[in-house]
Amino acid sequence: MLDFEKQVVELEAKINELQDMNDNDSNDIDVNSEITRMKNKANKILKESYKKLTPQQKVQVARHPERPHFKDYIEELIEDFTVLAGDRYFGEDIALMAGIGRFRGQTCIIMGQEKGNDTTSRIAHNFGMPKPEGYRKAQRLMKMANQFNLPVISLVDTAGAYPGLGAEERGQSEAIAKSIESCLRLETPMISVIIGEGGSGGAIAIAAADKVIMLEHSIYSVISPEGCASILWRSAEFAADAAKALKLTAQDLKKINIIDKIIKEPLGGAHRNQSETIQSVGDEIEKTLKELAKIDGKKLKENRHKKYLAMGS
Repeated sequence: MLDFEKQVVELEAKINELQDMNDNDSNDIDVNSEITRMKNKANKILKESYKKLTPQQKVQVARHPERPHFKDYIEELIEDFTVLAGDRYFGEDIALMAGIGRFRGQTCIIMGQEKGNDTTSRIAHNFGMPKPEGYRKAQRLMKMANQFNLPVISLVDTAGAYPGLGAEERGQSEAIAKSIESCLRLETPMISVIIGEGGSGGAIAIAAADKVIMLEHSIYSVISPEGCASILWRSAEFAADAAKALKLTAQDLKKINIIDKIIKEPLGGAHRNQSETIQSVGDEIEKTLKELAKIDGKKLKENRHKKYLAMGS
């Protein structure tokens, strides 16, 4: 439960109680009108709350464990998804999942970070924090996309690349840099969607795309608010101040042209209606792919270079 949703959660609990009472009451007491009244009240509170979310609250929503993850998007949007594993150098990394499949009739390379949805799967997927072999796998698949003229779709949801000793020993920073280079060398369309948390180089390694799209309550930043606060103020207690200073919300990033488009989320965030969120993302990807398909491969690459060179100028 998010702290600013407490009142809504309490109302929803009461609504569930009334619905159970209505279903089980032998006296046929009609409580539908009260349920409707309470639902309207809950929706009104949600609407007002989400209209004025602070950057730190956006961080909380972006990290909500019930937001749809990479696997959820694959199940609903991709047909015949075939996982392509391993980097051909060291091993497999399932924090960054990748493969080939059909998106609404179009064969594509699809990749993204998977955080997992329970303790066991979160540990297995390393909480969505890829190691060098994950990024080298991404490079391998982008070369394949170039070879067979396939569009690339990346779904970004990571706190950042894994910072462990082994990852650093195996060349984490080089793997990220090479992955960004692979994005920029592509001569096929590439679309990246920030579906939750876009953290640091771990995110941009698969997000240097033709079009970068963000869900309304997702975040995208050079460092986590907690990490930033620890460096600048020597305390994670200043995470809210850091979140505001980092300009990590979709709305802030659209204003300064870091991203290209924002996808509206259902009332109360993506975690309240996963299916609607996934379909909205699918519709936007389909529309953008059709636009990019009209552009010659070499021109796509040239435009991509210009796009990133112009940032900050």
